[in-house]
Amino acid sequence: MAHKHKSDGVSLPKLLFTIFLNILITIAQLIGGIVSGSLALISDAIHNFSDSVSVILAYFAQVLSQKPVTRKSTFGYKRAEILAAFINALALIGISVFLVFEAVDRFQNPMEIDARWMFWLGVLGLFANGISVLVLEREKNKNLNIKAAYLHLMGDALTSLAVILGAVLIWVFKIYWADPLITILISIYLFIHTIKLLKESVTILMQMAPIDLEVSDIENRMMQNQSIKNIHHIHVWNLTDKLIHFECHIELKDDIRVSETNEIFESINKVLNDEFDIGHLTIQFEYRSGHINLCAE
Repeated sequence: MAHKHKSDGVSLPKLLFTIFLNILITIAQLIGGIVSGSLALISDAIHNFSDSVSVILAYFAQVLSQKPVTRKSTFGYKRAEILAAFINALALIGISVFLVFEAVDRFQNPMEIDARWMFWLGVLGLFANGISVLVLEREKNKNLNIKAAYLHLMGDALTSLAVILGAVLIWVFKIYWADPLITILISIYLFIHTIKLLKESVTILMQMAPIDLEVSDIENRMMQNQSIKNIHHIHVWNLTDKLIHFECHIELKDDIRVSETNEIFESINKVLNDEFDIGHLTIQFEYRSGHINLCAE
């Protein structure tokens, strides 16, 4: 039976637009951070740079995932999106840890900061990242890869807001330790929100059972079919964050014809699709030593 794997399309021009915005912000904030001496502004620039990389990865993963299925790649290139999400998550965690160390050093060795640069570039970053977040708002739940890019941009918008707050504290009250403090708070925020994304992507790449799916619930529901004697060799995993695959061996109570096994299969397929959102099903029917393979999507 031939299969066609659908893709949750995401607007590629929207991704290109966010890439362009982030590159501009990165250049502006990096120059401003060096001139003003603000670690928070430099951290925002680094975060923006990671955003640019993440959205570029998201763009190419999206293009790759839309390539047709071939005999060499029988499931297509869906996992490219998950791999991109995994790389993005690792990058964010690494950046978060790096910025914490830099902020601790700045606490020990404080320096004067030109808050004017910090403030206005923070405003620019907030404005541009806010636009990028709005652009991807409707796309964020289409796949894990776009969600990763969206979280990057959302985190950077909040980072820019924190930079503005720090600039005000330094400009008005001369509280220079606000700069490394805000950097640490930003890093902690990024770390916490990225761990969940990393866990989700690893679960899919390792072909583990979906986090929110209980295999025993599926088995119990299938056993309600009166033709089934037992179920074994159960395997369930995500091909992507949206497509769940399920396969198993089913021993039948009676030695029935092939056409009758097809009726049982269609009944099970409907139940698993409707109640558990399983999009691809493969079953090997058995009666004592014989077996019949059926699959559907």
